[in-house]
Amino acid sequence: MHEPVWTIVVAAGAGQRFGGAKQFATVGGRTVVEYSIAAARTVSSGVVVVVPPGYSEPVEGADAAVVGGLTRSASVRAGLAAVPDDAAIVLVHDAARPAADAALFARVVAAVEAGADAAVPVVGVVDTLRSIRGGVVDRDAVRAVQTPQGFRARALRAAHAGGGEATDDAALVESDGGLVVLVDGDRANLKVTEPDDLVAIERVLAGDSGPASVGLRIGNGFDIHRFSDDPTRPLVLGGVQVPGEVGLVGHSDADVIAHACAEALLGATGLGDLGTHYADNDPRWAGADSMALLADVVRMIAADGWMPVNIDCSVIAERPKLAPHRDEMQRRLSAVVGAPVTVKGRRAEGIGGLGRSEGIACLAAALVQTARTTT
Repeated sequence: MHEPVWTIVVAAGAGQRFGGAKQFATVGGRTVVEYSIAAARTVSSGVVVVVPPGYSEPVEGADAAVVGGLTRSASVRAGLAAVPDDAAIVLVHDAARPAADAALFARVVAAVEAGADAAVPVVGVVDTLRSIRGGVVDRDAVRAVQTPQGFRARALRAAHAGGGEATDDAALVESDGGLVVLVDGDRANLKVTEPDDLVAIERVLAGDSGPASVGLRIGNGFDIHRFSDDPTRPLVLGGVQVPGEVGLVGHSDADVIAHACAEALLGATGLGDLGTHYADNDPRWAGADSMALLADVVRMIAADGWMPVNIDCSVIAERPKLAPHRDEMQRRLSAVVGAPVTVKGRRAEGIGGLGRSEGIACLAAALVQTARTTT
């Protein structure tokens, strides 16, 4: 399973060359920073946004907003202080790069999980470069650096502990002895620097080759489990343990709502089903937390260039009553998916095994979009 990931979105700049706070400029009906937060959520347990001093507006989609410092490094340190101690991987992303897609975020996370202290997305330089001191620079020996950059959390915290300054955080980690690896960036991951850049960014966000030409997809999910004969087995629905109820039979914790949500996401993106990825005869998934499996599916579809828009679930059961637990289920599911998840209860009206309270079933419908598609 993947390790806990948090993202710091740096949105504290004054935008002097832009003529104002570019991160809050509107493009395609959303602010620049909102695109960056949405992409970060596809791989993150939480997102911290660093805002300019004096900024008091709510930041849509962020788990926390903190005030930045006088320099970029100081702003990152402010964001890092708000990241929970149990975060294993921390990404740092410039809010001014709203076209960074879910697949790029996933590549960066994968590189850190594979053993790097820092992972930096880069693209080749296509223009001829000339040094101001004279002579041509070998463009094959250099790369243009982008964000998000990913870090082993302990390495990033150690690198910032001394209060150092650098134009990017990988330089601090590298100077602290950390292993920095390069991953493929994306030429469409443009940075907003001047007002004219918004025109190019809007074109990228509005349409792209590959899956973005499809834009939106819908998937259906279904799961059903019977009640267990073991009176000590807990009942888990939507990540919530329901007290006083016998659990469901299953190789994992048998959370039918989480399973149906995962099936719907996989179906929408054409990535198979739960049995394909988490076989019920594989001992690795015995007793598995289904919310963790759902989080893994969200990362899986992100790596393929997709992000959830919403999921709607209908739970068919004679018992238990969902109403007392629905808000908490929706909160937990939405946090894992990174998009709104709604849960509705339905009775089978005495028809069939569900009507005889032999088990619980769930139907889910998921809408997903490509990370660069506006709606």
